[in-house]
Parts: sequence; structure tokens; C-alpha cells
Amino acid sequence: MPRYEYRCRTCGSTFELSRPMAESSAPADCPSGHGDTVKLLSAVAVGGAASAPSPGAGGGGGCCGGGCCG
Repeated sequence: MPRYEYRCRTCGSTFELSRPMAESSAPADCPSGHGDTVKLLSAVAVGGAASAPSPGAGGGGGCCGGGCCG
């Protein structure tokens, strides 16, 4: 089940809730009981690009990656 992050406009606390996608826009009370909250946008990286080598690593050109330092 997806987790959504919310911020309370009354007390400023940030909290997360696990709820179905169909309920992601439904109102959420903060743990202190305040009802004036807003859903925060979160950037989540999903995919296989995390294992790709970074440019310059492994001797593929560029200074220090290609051996020009020294």
C-alpha cells in the first residue's frame, strides 16, 4: 500500500499515512488531532538506473577518470 506524506498547517508537524491510491486525496488528520493538513509531493525514484556507472568512473575519459591527473 502506498505511503503519503502530509504536513499539518496548524502545528507544522509532518507525518505519513499508508492508504489506498483511491484515498490519497482524502482529508487526513495530523497525529495531534488537527484537521488542517496538506498532502506533500514526494519524489520517488523507481527503476534500474541506480546501478548505472556515473560518468568519469572507471577510466572512461574526463579528468581523474581518464588518468590525466597525476
